[in-house]
Amino acid sequence: MRRNNEGGGTSGQPPGHLYVYCLEGVVSPEVEPGLGETFLGNWVEGASSFLFFSEPAEDRVLRVVEDHSELQYVEDHRFTYEEWLGDRFERFFAGDFEICPAWEVPGPPRKAALRMLLDPGVVFGSGLHPTTRECLEALSWLWRNDPPETVLDLGTGTGVLAVAAGLLGAGRVVAVDLNPLCVHTAARNVKLNGLDSRVETVLGPAEGVLDRSGELVLANIHYEVILDLLRNEGLWKRRWIVFSGLMRTQARALKDRLRGMGMEIAREWDQDMVWHTLAVRGTTNTAVRRCRKERAFCR
Repeated sequence: MRRNNEGGGTSGQPPGHLYVYCLEGVVSPEVEPGLGETFLGNWVEGASSFLFFSEPAEDRVLRVVEDHSELQYVEDHRFTYEEWLGDRFERFFAGDFEICPAWEVPGPPRKAALRMLLDPGVVFGSGLHPTTRECLEALSWLWRNDPPETVLDLGTGTGVLAVAAGLLGAGRVVAVDLNPLCVHTAARNVKLNGLDSRVETVLGPAEGVLDRSGELVLANIHYEVILDLLRNEGLWKRRWIVFSGLMRTQARALKDRLRGMGMEIAREWDQDMVWHTLAVRGTTNTAVRRCRKERAFCR
C-alpha cells in the first residue's frame, strides 16, 4: 500500500466576492452553460436553487426566470469569499496532512506530511470545521494501526476526506454525494491531487453505495442521516466506520446505540467537548445477527 505525496495540478484564485441568487424551483444543468463565465455553480437544496456568481448577474438570472415559468426569483445576497467559508482558508496541518489552498504556491512540505491541494469552491468543507479536522486525525490513526484498502466516503462534499484516504494509500475510494455541485467540486479536487485512477466520485444517496466493497466507511454527515443509515445492514459489516458531525448529546446517544448493536467504540476525538468523532469497529457475523434482532435500536 503506497502513499501519494505528489499533487496533480493547481487551481485559479478564488473570487473576492460571491453574488448568490436564490430561486424557487430547480435550475436544470442544461441552463447553466448560458449563465456566463462568472457563473460559479448551482447549489440545489430541495425545491430551491442557489446560483453563485463572482460578479453581479441579476439581469442574467432574471432572464432565466422569465424563460422558465417554473422558476421564481426570491432574493439575493453578497458575501466575501472568506465570509462564505466562515474564515480565511490558509494552509494548515491536521493528522498526517498538510492542507493547502490550491491557488497558492506553498513552500517545501513539512517532513513526512502528506500535502493535499484543496479548492472548496462554494461548497462547505475546506477543513476549517472541527469535525473535518477530527476525521483527518482519525484517518491518520487508522492508517497507523489497521490501514484499509477500500473506502466509502458518504456525503463527500469537497472530497477532502476521500482525497485524504487516497493520499494515505487506499487502493480504491468511492466518494458519494446527493448534491451535483459537491460531486463536481470533489471530482476537481481528486484531479488536483492526481488521484483520478483510485478515487471515484458518484452522484446519489449514501445508501446507494453501501452494496460496494469498503473496509472503511466515512460518515461525516447529519446525525439524522446516520440514524437512518444504521437500518441498512450494508453499513454494519465493515472493518471500520468513522462517524462524525456529532454534537455531545448526539455522540452519547449514538455510542449507546452502537454498543447495543454489538459494535466497539475504538477511539474518540472531540473539539472542546462540543464536536465529536468516533472510530468504530464493524460487526462480526455474530454481531450482525445481534443487530438484526435489535434493529429497534435504529428506529
